[in-house]
Amino acid sequence: MSDPWQECMDHGVEITKEAGKMIRAALQKDIAVMQKSSPVDLVTETDQKVEQLIISSIRDKFPTHSFIGEESVAAGAPSILTDNPTWIIDPIDGTTNFVHRFPFVSVSIGFTVKKEIEFGIVYSCIEDKMYTARKGKGAFCNGAPIKVSGQQDISQSMVLTGMGFKKDPEQFKTILANVKTILTIPVHGIRSSGSAAVNMCLVACGSADAYYHMGIHCWDMAGGAVIVTEAGGVIMDISGGAFDLMSRRLIVASSRAIAERIAKEITEFPVGRDDTDG
Repeated sequence: MSDPWQECMDHGVEITKEAGKMIRAALQKDIAVMQKSSPVDLVTETDQKVEQLIISSIRDKFPTHSFIGEESVAAGAPSILTDNPTWIIDPIDGTTNFVHRFPFVSVSIGFTVKKEIEFGIVYSCIEDKMYTARKGKGAFCNGAPIKVSGQQDISQSMVLTGMGFKKDPEQFKTILANVKTILTIPVHGIRSSGSAAVNMCLVACGSADAYYHMGIHCWDMAGGAVIVTEAGGVIMDISGGAFDLMSRRLIVASSRAIAERIAKEITEFPVGRDDTDG
């Protein structure tokens, strides 16, 4: 078969739509919120139900495949990427947004084979925007082709990042200092949607020109990474080196010039890796 992964992607899109319906229905009811690692690291019953829905549906159809899911890892499952076909799932990317009914809430799925991302699906379910990309086949939103802005000049750019409380005061200082550094280049502005996957898709469709983040996870990045590159964008490590899905950090941009400028300007801090215990 010339394209063995299309059936997987088609099933992924269908189950993502079902997950989106479940999330939208949950938004009409009271949301019970639980804490994970800190008072600002939130999880809801819906996160867990959506992940169970996605994994059980895929496992029924593709029983030999592997999974890395945010809530499964939180419950103690390993987060190790192997050569086996692997579904990397964030059932609700933007849980804090979901809790507050802030409208950037997405389901993110990345599918890897031999550690390479074959396709990505990001469904911004309140907006009803389904972003998809297959390696070598282009990127789409609701079936229409999308492409990055192509902006080369960082001073003409809208930049996205993630903003949230950090327990480590030095990391917190560095995050705020990095925002100041980027703003004073100057750029047109910095925004934060609260969903890493949505941020990547906003760059992919040309609504923003760059996104950088340290401290996110493979399930935040796997769906959006191939959408950005298939839309003509650039993805790299925060250091300016090659992107590593398990490194918990990235820069995506409309051009290499902008990505490299951000890498040069910002200060790194250690965030560990998804595939080690440390």
